[in-house]
Amino acid sequence: MHPERFHRLRTVLERRQPDLTILMDRVNKSHNFSAILRNCDAVGVLRAHVVPPEEGLVLHHGTSAGTRKWVQVHRHKNVEDAARVLKQEGYSIIAAHPSENAVDFREIDYTSPTAILVGAELHGVSEAGLETADLCVRIPITGMVKSLNVSVATSLLLFEAFRQRQAAGMYEKSRLSPSEFEQLLFEWSWPSVAAAKRRDGKPYPSLGADGEILPESD
Repeated sequence: MHPERFHRLRTVLERRQPDLTILMDRVNKSHNFSAILRNCDAVGVLRAHVVPPEEGLVLHHGTSAGTRKWVQVHRHKNVEDAARVLKQEGYSIIAAHPSENAVDFREIDYTSPTAILVGAELHGVSEAGLETADLCVRIPITGMVKSLNVSVATSLLLFEAFRQRQAAGMYEKSRLSPSEFEQLLFEWSWPSVAAAKRRDGKPYPSLGADGEILPESD
C-alpha cells in the first residue's frame, strides 16, 4: 500500500455520506446501472440500493466492478421491501417522476436523510415504487424530448444534493462512526487481506499512519 494512495482513500472515505442513497427500481440496462454507481461515487454516496429487473441484470466483465469497490450495493427482492428498510432507517424517499404534483428537483432539501428513487428508462418508476414515495420531483425540460436518460437524470439530482450538502458543511469531517470508518478503511486499503480475515472469522489488524499493517500482538 503506497502511502499516497492510502491517504487518498482516507480522504475520500471521510467525505462519504451515510444518509444519502439511491434506490434503483428495476433499472435494466447495464450501462445505466454502471453510470449511476459512478455518479454515486462522485458525490460520496456510501451505499446504493437495487431492485433487479425480473429478467435479471446482465453485467459485462468489468462493468461497474471498479465502482462497486467504493459503493456498497444492497439488493432487494422488490421495491416495497427496499422502501420499508429505508424508511425504518429514517430516509425520505424522493421519486424522480414527472407526475402532476411533482416539484422542481431544486426546491427540496437534500440535507436530511434522502433516498432518490429512479426507475427503468422506458417505464420509469413503477406504480409500486411511486406508492412508497414521500415526494415526486421533476427536471424542467423545454425541448421536444419528454425525459432524460435515467443516469443523466440521476446525476442532476445527486449533484443538487451534493451542492446543498457541501454548502451545509456536510463534507468537512467524517460522518461515519469511528468503528465503521476503520472497518471500511481497512477493506478499501487491503481488500484481499480483509476477505481472508472475514473467511477465517478473525478481526482486522490495525493500520499505521501510512496504511501499513501493524504487527498483531500475541
